Amino acid sequence: MIRKIISSLCLLLSLASFAQEGTSSPYSFYGIGDVRFKGTVESRSMAGVQVEQDSIHINLDNPAGFSNLKLTTFTVGGTYNLTTLKNESSSEKAKRTTFDYLAVGLPMGKLGVGFGLLPYSSVGYKIAVISNEVNGANSRDFGSGGLNKAFFALSYKVAPNFSLGANVEYNFGHIETTDMQYVNGVALGSLELNEADLSGVNFNFGAMYQAKLNEKLNFFSSLSYKLEGNLGSSNSRVISSVNYNSDFEYSEVESSDEETFSRDLTLPSELKIGVGIGESRKWLVGAQFTSASKGDLANTYNTMPNVSYEKAMKYSLGGYFIPNYNSFTSYFKRIVFRAGVKYEETGLVVNAESIKDAGFSLGLGLPVSGTFSNINFGFEYGKRGTTSAGLIQENYAKFSVGLSLNDRWFVKRKFD
Repeated sequence: MIRKIISSLCLLLSLASFAQEGTSSPYSFYGIGDVRFKGTVESRSMAGVQVEQDSIHINLDNPAGFSNLKLTTFTVGGTYNLTTLKNESSSEKAKRTTFDYLAVGLPMGKLGVGFGLLPYSSVGYKIAVISNEVNGANSRDFGSGGLNKAFFALSYKVAPNFSLGANVEYNFGHIETTDMQYVNGVALGSLELNEADLSGVNFNFGAMYQAKLNEKLNFFSSLSYKLEGNLGSSNSRVISSVNYNSDFEYSEVESSDEETFSRDLTLPSELKIGVGIGESRKWLVGAQFTSASKGDLANTYNTMPNVSYEKAMKYSLGGYFIPNYNSFTSYFKRIVFRAGVKYEETGLVVNAESIKDAGFSLGLGLPVSGTFSNINFGFEYGKRGTTSAGLIQENYAKFSVGLSLNDRWFVKRKFD
């Protein structure tokens, strides 16, 4: 198991750049970029529903879940994203491969400990405004980077059916944006380069409770609250005159002195409430509601008069079904089938239009024979944004894969 974790950590280092190229959305220009889904492939396949006190899967959404683990659990996942971006007259396709999460959960009696790394937000856009007029003005905008999150969680099982937890999250990242302006027939253009280094700490608290309704049925519930967090941003700006060619590769001719300044951003608070009903190791149907404050995420380089922020809300409905968890004769009957639907108001308002996201998801959990480990596959299809009000609509298809590796640590072997 230790060798697996060391190998996966090496893989994480090779995939670290994916956290910085995690989106192709023009909406990632605003705020700190696209806020990424926080959860494993298992929960994504159920539209984000994470209400069960699971003993072999890590819950990245609620820190109270770590004390429910029975075995040391290591999980890692990634996603391949295909997106069609379109307006009222044209469309373009984009694709991204992203690292989504890496986490470890350690059971210690009634206490559970967890730690890990995952992307919080991603910036990745290329926008061009081209004029066909002889002296027409043109622009090309590029953005990359994002915010990452390292966390440490503690959870305590107050009673067999009730757990409490808390985690501390350290957010860090780098965002770079480039705005190039040029006029047809003019050899020189202007380029503005903005860079922001971000860092800050915030806290998350959670509780999970379950109760038996009868001999078979169980009631599950989950509650978590993330406090508002301060995010410091150290910014720099350089404006240059540049030569450019037909491929818009440029070389600097003259640049201004670098301007530096700082700004404090506010990460929104977030409340999540989830409930579910089901039969242990057989089926579950759950619903989850998320509400987030609007925060203060506009930075010095992306504050615009036609953009504002509002409270974000998300509604999720999902669950799973296992034909026969204990089947010794049929592998198919031990497969976990997952599904979910979601509707989200992202909190971003552009041209007086709230940006919304709706979609459905499907998933499979394939057990690794002879162990409690499993390989999980997920598919998500949805639509974000709109073509009205001069905006962009994104139709996306996401294919995810995750590993959940389980083992028993700290047991002294009697025989070698």
